[in-house]
Amino acid sequence: MRNKKNAILISIIVVFALIFVGAVGYLIYGMINNQSSEDEYKSIASSFARGVTDDGATYSPDNPEGYTGNLENKSGTTSPEQVDQTVSVKVNNVDTPVSFDELKAQNSDIYAWIYIPDTNINYPVLQNSEDDNFYLDHNVYKNYSFPGAIYTQSCNKKDWTDRVTVLYGHNMASGAMFANLHMFADSSFFDSHPYVYIYGENRKLTYKIVSASSYDNRHIINTFDFRDDDVFKSWLDNAKNPHSMYRNVRSGIELNMDSKMIVLSTCLNSGSGRYLVQGVLVKDEHTD
Repeated sequence: MRNKKNAILISIIVVFALIFVGAVGYLIYGMINNQSSEDEYKSIASSFARGVTDDGATYSPDNPEGYTGNLENKSGTTSPEQVDQTVSVKVNNVDTPVSFDELKAQNSDIYAWIYIPDTNINYPVLQNSEDDNFYLDHNVYKNYSFPGAIYTQSCNKKDWTDRVTVLYGHNMASGAMFANLHMFADSSFFDSHPYVYIYGENRKLTYKIVSASSYDNRHIINTFDFRDDDVFKSWLDNAKNPHSMYRNVRSGIELNMDSKMIVLSTCLNSGSGRYLVQGVLVKDEHTD
């Protein structure tokens, strides 16, 4: 009888030991996978390199809002302080630091690049035509990866002409992907970092951040028909005055039926729901 009890006890211990070893192994695998993904993104981020404009001014990720040369070049490019007065105005000869030929050679699903100063958000943007959530758990090389990638879904066009475009990214503990969106919960950081930059092929879009706030788990594009003016107006009103205890809002921004919004969406740090950083297009420039 005692031997039988001992055998059962040993079996239980072995089972728990196997579970523990498996859990530790899975944790280590996840850490290695995450680090590998971060290394891959750092490598691909080398495409975000310094360039020189046609007036000789250096443009770099350290100074994305403008140039180290004249704030107004001969093609009429304006400084950040003038951005709000140049809504949807296309200007020529603006340099882009992104090499889309190189990026698309690695993955044709890459169609844009997002950059937010003083954050880790410096990533390609992808969209898969067959699986809307493919990049939820696949990296830019289409390999399985828990951190995934920054992506949009097929309900959004890739030319940024939708009234509302939603970009998704994981809230990684390492600070990767869209984790740094939560930096906008700090009012000082929010106030001092007004812009999000999107680069496309032959295009640079500047968005001014309207608000940062918590939200629920609803799928935004599927829930709201933004073709309806009343629905869109309601969304704009909510962007300027989010129904959230945890919010920062930029005053003095006018939104209307012609506004083009981006919504950067990630998980909350705790509980269910989403954390949204919303911006409005204030400048649309052609790049050579």
